[in-house]
Amino acid sequence: MPQTVTWFVPGRVELLGKHTDYAGGRSLLAAVDRGHTVAARAREDRLLRVTSAIARETIEIDLDAPEPAERMGAGHWSGYVRTVVDRLRANFPGHSRGADIQVESDLPLAAGMSSSSALVVGLALAFGELCGMQDAPAFREVVTDRERLAEYLGCVENGQSYGSLAGHRGVGTFGGSEDHVAMLCGRADEMVQYAFCPVRSEASVPFPEDRAIVMAVSGVQAEKTGSALERYNRVSLSARDIVGIWNERTGRRDATLGDIVTGSSGAADELRGMIDPGTYLMGRLVQFLEESERIIPAASDALATGDLATFGSLVDESQQLAEEGLGNQTPETVALQRLARELGADAASAFGAGFGGSVWAMVPAAHADSFAVEWLDRYADAFPVPGRAATWLVTRPGPPAHRVEG
Repeated sequence: MPQTVTWFVPGRVELLGKHTDYAGGRSLLAAVDRGHTVAARAREDRLLRVTSAIARETIEIDLDAPEPAERMGAGHWSGYVRTVVDRLRANFPGHSRGADIQVESDLPLAAGMSSSSALVVGLALAFGELCGMQDAPAFREVVTDRERLAEYLGCVENGQSYGSLAGHRGVGTFGGSEDHVAMLCGRADEMVQYAFCPVRSEASVPFPEDRAIVMAVSGVQAEKTGSALERYNRVSLSARDIVGIWNERTGRRDATLGDIVTGSSGAADELRGMIDPGTYLMGRLVQFLEESERIIPAASDALATGDLATFGSLVDESQQLAEEGLGNQTPETVALQRLARELGADAASAFGAGFGGSVWAMVPAAHADSFAVEWLDRYADAFPVPGRAATWLVTRPGPPAHRVEG
């Protein structure tokens, strides 16, 4: 086993696929060129020390001590560390060792670019390799490629079981594996289209050479704690509620909305007829069906053929469905999306869990910086308080998670 190992794990941008992955839908994704660098060095004792350069904190875990009944406050980064360590030790007994782990990052936190999932992936890759978990028979049997690894790490985060690898306490969010797929399976200079439950690659689309992605971080943190966690999980659990209605009415045992839709050609219309009009569940169902089944395939085709006008119109529809169907947008993210389009962006949308976070805009690369400055200036005029905390960055689709040598 190695004595030292370092991994870089990128953040991700979700062009399309708002809350579709865990419901068995599809997403259009990319890794970005910023992320976490996780460096691990073995220790002689059984102490695990993890230091976050961003949080400026170090936490310690005695690998031989009983698991604590409670963790630090909800949302504290140590909860993600404990979740990964506890799950890996439970699934692969005998494969753990003391280590010093340092986490460095240039990824904005709570900005919708999945800094928390990147931490989960980075810790699992670095600590797992240092402990030789990839050599455990249970690992080799279940985690056969990067797609399966992404699925498994999604289950590490949400606490669910994965095949023979029993579930364990997660971080409290009922999300899927979209973030983990983008981080592990993204491709430089390409968007990747994936379907979920199970994870399967559907397409890769070259990103236009003369375009860039400008991300505006709204200054409203996309937290998944407290009341925000409750609102986030409402979006997630409503998909399960719809599946429950379907199974009760039909006697079937479909696991996801995606399973229902692909079961027969008329299933989507039949399902619409079971949900009361004007309810949140109907809005959630319509959003899923339109986003996953119509908008994403059409948007991928438009991007592949260079039809940026059609691509932009489809992204606008996705944004509107998030506002009306998911109800997960804030006035700030709505304003950023509208301002980007008014300023001439080819396409723009909020992304991630919602309830704050970031908005992406596709613009000509040659003018990306000037676009960003005007975009954030206009935003600060409308929202002075979050506008003071707002930031921006320019990126393109980057490579997936990889080992850092030397």
